[in-house]
Amino acid sequence: MTVVATRRPVPAKKAWAQAALYAILIALALVIVVPLIWMLITSFKTDADAIRSPYSLPDPFSIEAYQTLLSSGQQPIFLWLWNSFAAATLQTVLILVTASMGAYALARLDFPGKKFVFGAIIATLLVPPVVFLIPNYLIVQNFGWLDSIWAITVPGAAGAFGIFFLRQFFLGLPPEIEEAARIDGAGDIRIFVQIVLPLARPALATLAVLSFLGNWNDFLWPVYVLLSPENLTLQPGLNQLQGAYSTHFGIVMAGAVIASVPVLILFGFAQRQIVESVAGSAVKG
Repeated sequence: MTVVATRRPVPAKKAWAQAALYAILIALALVIVVPLIWMLITSFKTDADAIRSPYSLPDPFSIEAYQTLLSSGQQPIFLWLWNSFAAATLQTVLILVTASMGAYALARLDFPGKKFVFGAIIATLLVPPVVFLIPNYLIVQNFGWLDSIWAITVPGAAGAFGIFFLRQFFLGLPPEIEEAARIDGAGDIRIFVQIVLPLARPALATLAVLSFLGNWNDFLWPVYVLLSPENLTLQPGLNQLQGAYSTHFGIVMAGAVIASVPVLILFGFAQRQIVESVAGSAVKG
């Protein structure tokens, strides 16, 4: 005798809720994807075509913008790319080191004034970043770091968000694991490096991506501290593609496409760790 499993019908109210959720998600996806598609399409247009019909397909299809951008000596796009990559990578490493150590100390160690220190760190998140512009500039100037990679990496290497983010993750780790290692004779440094950090790999990967993107997309601070054209990062460099009286839309969009490629590659490699970090946070919550 075979038993045929019957599928229960989905209640109408639940079906409408799912449909509304999918509609909202599709709308949000379009808000994000449509500008990227428009940017890519415009990069293959001539200036005249981009001005005449900004929302149509390229007519004619042209790679002139990429040829001009990549072959022009006045816009060293590859040098800007390297400067941005080096600065974003260096700052990401510094943030991971400082944030992981500070977060672990606030999550596991006991010392006088611990709550006050954590509250003071969190309070800095409420201060607009532009407030730190002049103090950071004076510090960088006194150290002689103007127009160097240190000017765009060191000032943001100890952010409050990274400490807060990793502290919450460390608090969710079972303390029994560390206690067992301590019974076996492991010290705090060994526990931190060999046990805690490997377990926190998803959170570290998420923070690394966010830190890399923050430095990669930074525009205001590099404009103030980078003075030589050859030392510019990508964002202030691309700003030079816009003239005072005219804008070559195809070249600007081609530069934006080139700037987006490393970010997309980074997310492709790190998306699994990001999903694990978000899923783990959801389970703990």
